[in-house]
This record gives sequence, structure tokens and C-alpha cells, in this order.
Amino acid sequence: MTDWAKLVKDTLGQFTTSVLPPNMKLPALPQAVTQFIQASSDPNVDLKVLGKIIETDSGLTMELLKHVNSAHFGLTKRVSSPQQALSLLGMSPARNLLIAVGTKAAIQSRQSKLINQSSFWVAALQKAIFAREIATMIGADPDVAFNGALLQDFLLPVVTNELYDKYLNFIQQRDKTALDIWNFEQTAFGWDHALAGACIAKSWKLPDELICCIMFHHVGLDILSHDELSNTAVAAVALSALLPDQMRQCFQGLEQLLALEAKWPAFNLRDMAEIVDAKQETSGLGVRNDFPLSRRCKGIFEQTPAAAMAR
Repeated sequence: MTDWAKLVKDTLGQFTTSVLPPNMKLPALPQAVTQFIQASSDPNVDLKVLGKIIETDSGLTMELLKHVNSAHFGLTKRVSSPQQALSLLGMSPARNLLIAVGTKAAIQSRQSKLINQSSFWVAALQKAIFAREIATMIGADPDVAFNGALLQDFLLPVVTNELYDKYLNFIQQRDKTALDIWNFEQTAFGWDHALAGACIAKSWKLPDELICCIMFHHVGLDILSHDELSNTAVAAVALSALLPDQMRQCFQGLEQLLALEAKWPAFNLRDMAEIVDAKQETSGLGVRNDFPLSRRCKGIFEQTPAAAMAR
């Protein structure tokens, strides 16, 4: 069994956020979200306690009630309290929703000159749904995978704005040669956003397994040969990080996922993209899918041998 606390301690070592630019204002999840995550980890927690935590944040309360009273659920009687909503949703879906809402708030509170917020959030949700599907396939915790994938890049809008010239250089280099963002960050700064994000998540007192999802999300396919992590939510998140986004963080991410198809018969990238798009549409999170994953992957599908034969 993986000792998550030891893995976090050993990997982070002496790393602290002091290496980040001194004037950088770090993002933060709403306090009610972090309190809810910690309290809900107790299987015997009372729903009244959790409901009162949510009630301390009017924005979270509104989003939770809006979600359960939406047409997605088709209720005949409106839910009027967080406790009722939690009882209706169940613990895991409620935690997913609150982390999604909290993460979106943290991301949107920081503007970036390089990142379009709408596209960034859509890609984050696609990665989260993708990771949840992969976790189910490998027998890992789908909720940890969903939350870890959603949080994996939460620091990017901040660092790309504060270090705009550096990341602009990354984009210019990447357009000329294959370059992955974490290799660029390590060379340019001596750290990467996965390590820094994990450090911040630790300060939020998030569960160690969730911190590991953030910390190892750029390991790529190598995660599948890791003795402790290959069948965990961390692996699912690492695979989701290979999906395309506007920063093109992993230059040949889709090629790696196609290579995975050849070794893992149960995995089919085209089918998975369609599943992600369908589930994003019915997620009830109110996020317009203007950039479907199937469309993001279209170019690589057209390059496959099967596509060539079809032409």
C-alpha cells in the first residue's frame, strides 16, 4: 500500500514556494472548500457539519443549490439547504462539485496574458473526466483522479502571467522544436509548476494522494512502470496530462496516448474522447464545451494508419 505522506515528503524535500517570484500572489481555494475536503474524509462525519461548512460561503452555497435544482436532476421540489443537497448528491459527487467550483474560482481570480480562461477551464474539465474514466479502467479511485486532474494545472494562469516573457519564450521555442513545458520550466527556473502546485496544495492541507496527483502529473507513460503508482489515481492523472490544451504542455502527448493504444487493447483514444465529450455535456457543471476533446484530437486521428486506409 502506498505511503502517500512519505511520498510527498520525500519528493518535495526542502522545496518551498520561496523559490517563486517574491511578489507573486498565490492562488487559494475558498476556505470552505478546503475545510469540506478535510472534514468529508471522515466516513462518520455528520451531514449537518458539512452543510454548515458550505453555508459559510454564500458563493458555494448558491452553486451547490443551483446545481441540484437544475433541469439535470429533474426534481419536483426545490432543495433549499446544503444539507439536503449533500443528501441528494452523495459525498463523492458533492466533493467533486465543490472542488470544481472552488478550482474555477481560484483560476478565474488570476488573469493571464497567455491563457484564455474559457479554453483553460474546458481543457481542465476534459482532463478530469478523462482521468476518472482511466481510473475506473485500472481499478483506482475515480474521485481522486477527477479532482487531481482538475487541480493539476491550477498554478499555470498565475505563473504564466507573472513570468510572461519567459513563458512566451517557451511558446516560441515550442513552435520550432519539440519541447515539453516541465523541461522548459526546470531549465529556466529550477522548478516546474507541478512541483510548485503540489507545494501549495500541501499548504491547503489537501489529502496526500491528491497532492501526489498534482506533483507527478507530468511523468507521462513512465508512470505505468512505477512500482507504487502504476495502478493509482496518480497514473490516471498523468495520462490525462498528455491531452492537448492551449499551452501544448506535452508536445507529443497525443502520440504517446496512441502508442498506449497498441499496448493496452482496452484503451482507445477516439472512443475515450467521445466519452469525455458526452459526459462533459451532461456533467451539470454549466461549462460550455466550445472546444470538444474529439476536435482537439482530430489532427492526430487523421494521421493514423486507419484514417489513411479510410481515405
